[in-house]
Amino acid sequence: MATTVSFAVDSPAGRRVVSVAYERRGSGEPLVLLHGIGHHHQAWEPVLRILASERDVIAVDLPGFGASPALPDGLGYDLHTLAPLLGSFFETLGLVRPHVAGNSLGGLIALELGRRNLVRSVTALSPAGFWTQGERRYAFGVLRAMRGAALTMPMPLIQQLSKSAPGRTALTSTIYARPGRRSPGAVVSETVALREATGFRQTLEAGLSVAFTDDVPEVPVTVAWGTKDRLLLRRQGVRAKHTIPGARLVRLPGCGHVPMNDDPAAVARVILDTSRRRGGALPPEDA
Repeated sequence: MATTVSFAVDSPAGRRVVSVAYERRGSGEPLVLLHGIGHHHQAWEPVLRILASERDVIAVDLPGFGASPALPDGLGYDLHTLAPLLGSFFETLGLVRPHVAGNSLGGLIALELGRRNLVRSVTALSPAGFWTQGERRYAFGVLRAMRGAALTMPMPLIQQLSKSAPGRTALTSTIYARPGRRSPGAVVSETVALREATGFRQTLEAGLSVAFTDDVPEVPVTVAWGTKDRLLLRRQGVRAKHTIPGARLVRLPGCGHVPMNDDPAAVARVILDTSRRRGGALPPEDA
């Protein structure tokens, strides 16, 4: 069951109140999980039990996605807004430099939080921001098509498709390499989340000029990429390693763009390994 917390942040037009929904499980050092565009915190459900055995896990609905309402007027969906906003969220929950893991958009935000030294470690799963212009146009085209399909598809059809492995493949194969593993209820829920994401358009627009070009030298960083990622191609991971030389680059065999469902054990292991580091680099892996 998600909980919602509200807090005030600064904007060019003055103080604004932001509300963020999240689910919290487990105990130990805090670990914040950030999903991708159009998704919701339930994307992390396949790995939550494993992570919560060692960490105080906080899975977040980013503003304008899942159960979190859209940002108020005066606040944008860009990195310069979202990173300090999440810093305020950490402060509100009493989280002192938590570990953070993010997927896609969430991975990009996680890296920015690491660059600002607001977190203890960063695990970025297929993070956005390491694309060429052509790769970005391709990814955004796919995302717009997915959003358009979710908006126009009747709910009875979504529910019917979710009941079979081929139907789940039709709905989610863009982001999962093993879509048949996703439960019917989860597929319906995330399709609805994509349709109802109030922050989708603004987030996509903010991403038109995004490129992550800075090192993240102060915290342990792992960048992990699924070998079957069809949205952000795995060669972008090599660019990420060049940008962040101290990062560990990990290959996730057989995983798609949202790898938590494709191989929960491998993804949880990567996140926990990163959160155990104390500045000493682990050996790189081929990506």
